[in-house]
Amino acid sequence: MTLLFTPPTVSVPVTGIAERFPVHRVYCVGRNYVDHVREMREGDERDDPFFFQKPTDAVVPGDDQVPYPPRTSDFQFEGELVVAIGAEGVDVPVAQALDLVYGYAVGIDLTRRDRQRDCRDRQISWEAGKSFDASAPCGPITPRASVGDLDAAELRLDVNGEARQRTPLALMIWNVAEIISHLSTDYRLRPGDLIYTGTPAGVSAIVPGDVVHIEISGLAPLSITITEKGSHHDAK
Repeated sequence: MTLLFTPPTVSVPVTGIAERFPVHRVYCVGRNYVDHVREMREGDERDDPFFFQKPTDAVVPGDDQVPYPPRTSDFQFEGELVVAIGAEGVDVPVAQALDLVYGYAVGIDLTRRDRQRDCRDRQISWEAGKSFDASAPCGPITPRASVGDLDAAELRLDVNGEARQRTPLALMIWNVAEIISHLSTDYRLRPGDLIYTGTPAGVSAIVPGDVVHIEISGLAPLSITITEKGSHHDAK
C-alpha cells in the first residue's frame, strides 16, 4: 500500500530569528517539585525522576486556542519550564548535559486529571490522561546563550489574571542537567526534542473561556484560551 499523505512538521518559534525549531519528540517529567508531590498525594519526595511522552502533534506552538478535550470533566493546567534539545546524546554525564541544550521556553502540560487518576488506580499508563490532542502548548524558544542563569528564575502562571502558580525554578527536585542525564540513559536524545520539566503546586481545573498565561523570568511568555469541545486545532 502506498502512503498518500505527508505528516505535517510541527515547529515552534525561536526568539530573534525567522527559522523555527522542528519538534522531534516530547518528553515530560513527572513529580519534580516537592509541593506538587504533596499536593497530589502520590510518590515519594526523593523518587528518581520518571518520564512519559506526548505525541509531537500535541504541541501548540505559541499563543493559540486550545479546545476542551473529550471524555473529561476535570481538565487541568500544569505550568512548566521546557528544555529544547539541540544536539544528540546518550548516557550523558550530568557535567556535560547542558551542552545538549539549544534553548528554553515556557510550556503547559494539559491534563485530563480524572483520566490520569483512573489510570493510576488501575496501574496502567497515564497516556489517556496526558497524551491527547493539543495537550502540550509551548511558547517561543529563547536560545540558551540569550537566557543567562535560570537558577534564580521564577515560574508564574495566571488564569484569567488570577495567580495560580508561583515558584522559583531552583525548587525543582531534579535540575535540568540531571533530567537530561537521566533521560539519556533510556533514550538517545536528538535535536528537536522538547523536555517538559515538571510542575509546582497550584494546579486546578480550567473551563471553556479561561485564559491561561505563563511566564518564566527571561523567557517569552505564553497565553492560551480554552474553547468549547470540538473546536479544531491544527499543528503549525
